[in-house]
Amino acid sequence: MKNTKYTAFKNPLIVALDTDSAESALSLAKSLSPFAGGFKVGLQLYTSAGPAAVRLIAEQAPVFADLKLHDIPNTVAAAAAALVRWGASMINVHAAGGSEMMRAAACAAREEAGKKNLPEPVLLAVTVLTSIDREIFNREVGLPGEIVEKAVAWACLAKEAGLDGVVASPREVSAIREACGRDFVIVTPGIRPHHRVQDDQKRTATPRQAMELGSDFLVVGRPITSAPDPVRAAVAIREEIISFCRQ
Repeated sequence: MKNTKYTAFKNPLIVALDTDSAESALSLAKSLSPFAGGFKVGLQLYTSAGPAAVRLIAEQAPVFADLKLHDIPNTVAAAAAALVRWGASMINVHAAGGSEMMRAAACAAREEAGKKNLPEPVLLAVTVLTSIDREIFNREVGLPGEIVEKAVAWACLAKEAGLDGVVASPREVSAIREACGRDFVIVTPGIRPHHRVQDDQKRTATPRQAMELGSDFLVVGRPITSAPDPVRAAVAIREEIISFCRQ
């Protein structure tokens, strides 16, 4: 990546610390930090351990604060600024919140980073959750058409609003990359090695497939954290990523 804000992440692997305990999250972070590029603090850990969990994990490696902020612009802007103060290197909001909300979040986060003399965070918009398939998208969410069409539209809106990139499933990566360019960051969850079941994820890919499609960062949780040997699982996934990057 060309932008220096992305160099905080040592490699493309972001491990999701989806646990109820700050102690267990910190233990995982300490054991996996030599192999992970960064760690995700999501709603489960954040609501269980509080915002201090971001600061605690950030002492080990860069933190992706995956809270999918979605509220009125003023509220989201304040939350984004607070996450910067706690040490988040990557923050996401919901693209469905609209361009005004996304711009407010980006401006507040960058302004706060400047005030505190901190690196600017990577600012992302969430497109369509990887647990949603076409039937749910059309029938329950109430949006017509293909998921990829809406994901690309939201990605373009996020780019226009000044965000750095999006969170999108592997199935939308190629179309988003074509529409938004090489420098637009794409973070991809729903990563499952060949031997793993999909769990509740519906739009998935292996680590290598996601990288080949054009993802910049891969978020991996249960295939690592629920493995009998999390370190071994993390090493295997990192090696799969590295082998692709060496080509």
